[in-house]
Amino acid sequence: MDDILVVNNMVGGYGKIPIVQDVSLRAGKGQVVTIVGPNGAGKSTFMKLIAGVLKPMSGSVTMAGKDLSNLPANRLTREGLAYVPQENNVFPRMTIKENLEMGGFILTGDISQRIAGLYTLFPDLQTAAGKKAGQLSGGQRNMLGMARALMLEPQVLLLDEPTAGLSPLYTDVVWQKVREIAARGTTIVVVEQNVDRAIANSDWVYVLVAGRNRLDGSPEQMRATDLSAIFLGKKGEAAATAPAADA
Repeated sequence: MDDILVVNNMVGGYGKIPIVQDVSLRAGKGQVVTIVGPNGAGKSTFMKLIAGVLKPMSGSVTMAGKDLSNLPANRLTREGLAYVPQENNVFPRMTIKENLEMGGFILTGDISQRIAGLYTLFPDLQTAAGKKAGQLSGGQRNMLGMARALMLEPQVLLLDEPTAGLSPLYTDVVWQKVREIAARGTTIVVVEQNVDRAIANSDWVYVLVAGRNRLDGSPEQMRATDLSAIFLGKKGEAAATAPAADA
């Protein structure tokens, strides 16, 4: 499968000392690729660097063969890369419908059909279309954040911990929607704290430890690996996994 998103040797963070150090990732069309690792591993920072929210110190981002390195977030959105942060992912004082309209701010003409299509994918949003986003549950807000990002029909969707703090029931719903979106051809990269959930719903898994690629592999390879030992920084636990995808 051809890679749609290729991130090579990304380095960056919030100051002069990088949090993310030489991290790479590849994702093919319609794949769900997850990033797991211990708290403080740099997972969310890595997503922000890909999305242009943070400016990398070095490294490159290529999407569908086009070099997008160092473009700001608004330019990346126009190029087809959407990012949904863990927090502040909706406009709380706007209704669901107004949030979706904001998601399609660069579209011209009638966007009602696009909104209707997203209501089909997220029926819970349609039934509450006039409700303010700030009145929604955490799960509903995350659904709205995803729907708003899909207004521009991105090639790549980045989701930072979309199930954080959700009940098991809503976690199931979020992952169901992730798989549905991927089945339509969108490449999805997800940061997920729940390793078992990540493995169960992924085509490929990356493990970050201390801001670096520790290993990556298929769900089957991850199940055969002692990830808890890797999270704790122990050596010699990656023998069951494949070489890094960009090696």
